[in-house]
Amino acid sequence: RTRLCLCVYLQALTLVGCCVLSQIESIPCKICGDKSSGIHYGVITCEGCKGFFRRSQQGTVSYSCPRQKSCLIDRTSRNRCQHCRLQKCLAVGMSRDAVKFGRMSKKQRDSLFAEVQKHRQQQQEEKVGDETEKGREPQPPGEAEPLTPSYALSTNGVTELPDDLSGYVNGQTPEEGKADSAIGRFYVDIQPSPDQSGLDMDGIKLEPVCDLSPDSGLDQYCCYSNGDSSPPDNDLEHLSENICKSHMETCQYLREELQPSNWQTVLQTDLDAYQKKSQEDMWQLCAVKVTEAVQYVVEFAKRIDGFMELCQNDQIVLLKAGSLEVVFVRMCRAYNSQNNTVFFDSKYAGPEVFKALGCDDLISSVFEFAKSLTSLQLSEDEIGLFSAYVLMSADRSWLQEKTRVEKLQQKIKIALQNLLQKNQRDEGILAKLVCKVSTVRMLCRRHMEKLSTFRALYPETVHTRFPPLYKELFGSDFEQVLPQEA
Repeated sequence: RTRLCLCVYLQALTLVGCCVLSQIESIPCKICGDKSSGIHYGVITCEGCKGFFRRSQQGTVSYSCPRQKSCLIDRTSRNRCQHCRLQKCLAVGMSRDAVKFGRMSKKQRDSLFAEVQKHRQQQQEEKVGDETEKGREPQPPGEAEPLTPSYALSTNGVTELPDDLSGYVNGQTPEEGKADSAIGRFYVDIQPSPDQSGLDMDGIKLEPVCDLSPDSGLDQYCCYSNGDSSPPDNDLEHLSENICKSHMETCQYLREELQPSNWQTVLQTDLDAYQKKSQEDMWQLCAVKVTEAVQYVVEFAKRIDGFMELCQNDQIVLLKAGSLEVVFVRMCRAYNSQNNTVFFDSKYAGPEVFKALGCDDLISSVFEFAKSLTSLQLSEDEIGLFSAYVLMSADRSWLQEKTRVEKLQQKIKIALQNLLQKNQRDEGILAKLVCKVSTVRMLCRRHMEKLSTFRALYPETVHTRFPPLYKELFGSDFEQVLPQEA
């Protein structure tokens, strides 16, 4: 009898706990307003802000604000300024001690309980009001229906997903485990290090290989270069709008940040400091900056219609092979052709800033590419569509569904061509952009060569000091793919 009573008591506690959790999750994140997942470090937050705050308390982290230390922090802008995001976390009461010791004070618990109760009461009052307006009998307070969040997860992959998970993708699905895939053995540790952007990076889903047989009912049309069949115009317009919107939402820097009025070049004292850095320190700094940029590219890919419908293997292949290429393409936004400088580490820097890397030829080629792409004077929408075209390359090695990727790339190419025509650009500009693809691939291969040389000299530095994502994207295993793409 005692055991039975205990079981009933535990079940009651569990039920109460679930009800309380559902009430908490109906309250938006106090930092950014996204869907909350519970109480984290003393405050009701989403998984993204929870992970960001935890990382901000690890090691010696120093964030700086590129603006006036008054940035708006919401779901779409929260990744643009780490400094202001952290300050808001602290302002609303997130506890540093809770990160270290996992504790929450009684005062915090009482405050949160009161907030949950207040929110629940407001929800019930609103529900009673709605039912009264519709002429229905309001439910008694004790029989209210379970609360639901005021907004739900998007079905198109745009909604941010938890960013504090231990991994990005873990191998293959059981169905794919038997497949002979070179990517199946990779484990991409997407967990950003404390000095990273805190961008929500998880979300590449596990998905079995899709059936592309004629009877599968998938893809009612194909898009090939021979023009046998083309997608409807409204599909192209939707895809174009989706990509352009995704590009603007995931740009690392806002356009106004890169205006000439805000340009600050590296001073001589700063230049001397950069050039006096050891090769190890300079490589680490650049690895961190590249990783930050790559994280925005990954989020860009996730928001492109069709990308999340690809099988897991192909999502990883495209990101591994193309993320740095898109970073180089996006450089043209932050390049100043007047003095041959690029936005780096909060200021505009010339090639001489990177002298300590010991790869002047690569740096010179990168700046030359940025200069040539900038000379085309692409609009933001054109940069976005071209970036998507570069990323969704169907000729990558190890793709399992080349046909599906080719269809997506061809749709993007047609959308880009339509945009260029709409903008009344020169007829030859599309051909020029396509030629840039081979140039940017050459840059990435040379980066791999330089990294291999550096890793041979300083293996411990790469292992212990480089961001996990950088090591995974440019690890030695993946170098086997590159020669086949040459």
